[in-house]
Amino acid sequence: MSNAHTSATTTFGDRAARFARNYYIYFVLVAVVALLSLANLDRFDLFERGNFLNPNNIINILRVSAPLLTLAGAFTLLMVSGYIDLSVGSAMSLSAVVYALLAINGTPFLAAFLITMVVGAGLGSINGFLVVRLKITPVIATLITLSLFKGVALLLVEDGVSAIKSGGGLKMPSWFNDYGREGVLLSLPAAFWVAVLVTAVLVIAQNRTLLGKYAAATGGNPTAAKLSGINTGKVVFLLYVIVGVTAALAGIARSSFMSLGDPLSGDGMELTAILVVLLGGTAFSGGEGRVLRSFIGALIIMALTVGMLTLVPAYYQTLVLGTALLAAAASNHLVSRKEAGS
Repeated sequence: MSNAHTSATTTFGDRAARFARNYYIYFVLVAVVALLSLANLDRFDLFERGNFLNPNNIINILRVSAPLLTLAGAFTLLMVSGYIDLSVGSAMSLSAVVYALLAINGTPFLAAFLITMVVGAGLGSINGFLVVRLKITPVIATLITLSLFKGVALLLVEDGVSAIKSGGGLKMPSWFNDYGREGVLLSLPAAFWVAVLVTAVLVIAQNRTLLGKYAAATGGNPTAAKLSGINTGKVVFLLYVIVGVTAALAGIARSSFMSLGDPLSGDGMELTAILVVLLGGTAFSGGEGRVLRSFIGALIIMALTVGMLTLVPAYYQTLVLGTALLAAAASNHLVSRKEAGS
């Protein structure tokens, strides 16, 4: 009887731990929203006066969240495979500049959109080539391209001008803001719904296709994956291309929202993306992670980021996000150690 009772208790404990591991991110989201709903938001123009849960405030947060939401899923799959991309912020900036440059010079929306996505795929291919073909450590390879992509973005902007925008006889077309600002469904812009669509596609890819299975196998045990016939190099290369494409989409969303092509608009996005996927429970060492949980993590980070504009002085905001990154990394490491020990 005692053994049966102990077994039942252990089973219940395991189930509770599994439930907490799978769904904690949703409780964190609820807690953050509850906390911010008590905050005074009157001092920030993005918000209407009153409660955080005012529908217009939620719409504004979701609108500015589009770039990060777009990136979160692809970045998760890449980290699940055991790799990382520190150049996503610079790729996003370069894509924003390319998109704005095309638009201001008269390129139609669809052509500018597709060309920028091709540019993003090219940037991802460069990372994939450096890591897969040249065997450069991912951190080193993407630090190189971080500087390279940012340098190209700065070169594309005319000397003496901070960003590509209306002025000097050139004017942004009337459609330029539509993608990132104008509501198309539930008052939310196309950029947000594209982020949702990208996430849905990547959730399906992770759960229903060989790409998700192979990414987890590559990150969990690359030697065993190769011995089982998986072309791990091809998987990693494809994931870098997908990250590049989503970085381009994020750049388009940011450029459209800001109505300019800023070569610094993606600065810091790589650290935010890492924070999001770690918060969502993705193992830094690879093999484990869920796209949907990272999407929820991105919502949490954006809500906190916007909320900090009223709750925390500007010079503390980076410290707060850094502390959150440390906490996420530490908890991720402890969970990984516990699972390895069991």
